[in-house]
Amino acid sequence: MSNTINRIIDLAIQIQQIPAPTFHESKRAEFVRGLFVNEGLSNVSIDEVGNVYGLLKVERQTRRAEFIEGSNVKPLIISAHTDTVFPFDMDLSIRREADKIYGIGIGDNSMGVTALLGLIWLIRERKINLGGDIWFVANVCEEGLGDLRGMRVIVERFGSQALGYLVLEGMALGHVYHRAVGVKRYRITARTKGGHSWSDYGQLSAIHELSKLVVQLTSLELPKEPRTTMNVGRISGGTSINVIAAEASLELDLRSEGQRNLEKLIAEVEKLIREAGRPGLSFETDVIGQRPAGELNPDHPIIKLAEECVREQGLEPSLTTGSTDANIPLSKGYPALVLGVSTGGGAHTKDEFINTAPVAQGMEQLVRFVEKVFGSS
Repeated sequence: MSNTINRIIDLAIQIQQIPAPTFHESKRAEFVRGLFVNEGLSNVSIDEVGNVYGLLKVERQTRRAEFIEGSNVKPLIISAHTDTVFPFDMDLSIRREADKIYGIGIGDNSMGVTALLGLIWLIRERKINLGGDIWFVANVCEEGLGDLRGMRVIVERFGSQALGYLVLEGMALGHVYHRAVGVKRYRITARTKGGHSWSDYGQLSAIHELSKLVVQLTSLELPKEPRTTMNVGRISGGTSINVIAAEASLELDLRSEGQRNLEKLIAEVEKLIREAGRPGLSFETDVIGQRPAGELNPDHPIIKLAEECVREQGLEPSLTTGSTDANIPLSKGYPALVLGVSTGGGAHTKDEFINTAPVAQGMEQLVRFVEKVFGSS
């Protein structure tokens, strides 16, 4: 394993050691900002939501990217999200076993953020003449209820003036994400008068009524193609074991590969919620997340290029659908995709790990991608 790859792995551990729950990424963002400054990137800044930007400028453009119209090559945007699903009080200790590194958030997405720096190092180490500028961005709010807030701001800033959007994930090596799963999330709150479990028995319970709604929701028939899912991820409420609950709420996640199917499911869910209310029982519905669907044709040159770069590493590329930062540019029709840096498992659990051996393949794939996107002299 080369010194640069070892350096990349060491930096991934450094980044993993900085807590970065969604909405609280500032400490990790400042660390990345310092790295960008030390690398001499131009226009290093942190925007109003916490995204960190750094520009790698080229002295001259060596060749126009073949799939972009016009005489001027637009900049490539390469991003990786800094946030994790874990709260501040989680154990950040690292454990090494053979060619594995265990640690919460190490793959999702400390390795992805590290790859931004790794690309800079390898481009300079190999004296690669890029055909255009690259904006490196460490963005916020990809996970959970962050609702892709960071990427929304990035796409608003660059829009169609970007060559394309390359999103890096730490554990997706071999996958080429080109389709975005549409997502809509709700918090549904039931309210009743409540009362004493004995003396007021018979009064409506918010928990009981919310549970009945869950049964109705999960009884809806969902299509297998395009894949459509529903999940009640959290339920909370009540005061005590001997109190008829006056309030209870749940968080509901709806997803589909097809936007029309998602819209149909949304209509069915909202109808059930409306019909569930009656005198003495009210339901309040708040939208707490919405990720738009989108797709880039698998025959698009940028997807073909990604597949080629994966194959060069002796891997068979897998065209994949997911809910990632790429949802935002894909939903607007901009060229966008996700590539992985390594392999691993246990994402979003305390047993999360990455495999270290494939990191070299992952980084080589990324270097080849940025080299070929612009062309080299």
